[in-house]
Amino acid sequence: MKSGMQETATALIAATNAFDVDTALALFAIDTMIDDPSTGHRFEGRAGVRDYVERFFVGYHTVTRILSLEEMGANRARLRVDFTGGFGHEIGHLDLTIDAAGLITRIDADLE
Repeated sequence: MKSGMQETATALIAATNAFDVDTALALFAIDTMIDDPSTGHRFEGRAGVRDYVERFFVGYHTVTRILSLEEMGANRARLRVDFTGGFGHEIGHLDLTIDAAGLITRIDADLE
């Protein structure tokens, strides 16, 4: 049986791989934040998440594959992911934090 964190992470990757921005957005809390130093930006709130997904997943045709998922308590996990797309190929990390409802409140993203 998958944990809530595993379900949220899997749903996020499935939505971004399908370039389904609205489904991806529904996984995030209203006051969420994505910090991604590889882009040079922080993305705040759902409007920020929309910008992030549209620009870096849809825009680059990014396909993500989960290489590993390490749960760090009930509401945090580190995903090691493989990204391919119009930019080439990268390996990175997505540190996800979710709330009690299973919505993503924060992602700290970085490349290896």
